[in-house]
Amino acid sequence: MSKKSGKKKTGGGDSSIVVNRRARFEFFIEERFEAGLVLEGWEVKSLRAGRANLTEAYVFIRNGEAFLIGCNLPPLATASTHIHPDPTRTRKLLLHQKELAKLVGATEQRGYTVVPLDMHWSRGRAKLSIGLAKGKKQHDKRADKKERDWQRERERLLKHRV
Repeated sequence: MSKKSGKKKTGGGDSSIVVNRRARFEFFIEERFEAGLVLEGWEVKSLRAGRANLTEAYVFIRNGEAFLIGCNLPPLATASTHIHPDPTRTRKLLLHQKELAKLVGATEQRGYTVVPLDMHWSRGRAKLSIGLAKGKKQHDKRADKKERDWQRERERLLKHRV
């Protein structure tokens, strides 16, 4: 039997591909799930190059299946000539049945929304973090902005004091 070495992988560092910062501004995230993605080969190559955009994307649940709609994955210039890539095609999400049931119940009965939060690599596979979210009102957004500004100002004041 071989022993596992205690060494961590060197290099690589951050496994994040793209983060949807707008989702945290627009919604209160109540619960997070990690979903796999059904991708084509050219899409994986595009993700490895870091070419993805989640700002206009959303998750749609139909017939007990989840789909990512509006995610823009532009093809690389070196993509094969015999395929015609569609950068904003609908991509299926892979979730466990219990997770899907929870998402369906929350969206249909309690008025929640499912939003994509970030895309990352996990053991060599592309994963999408999705969040069960409630929409923020305008005054909530103003309060968040005010809090962020205050934190920035406080850090600046403390930095000059020392």
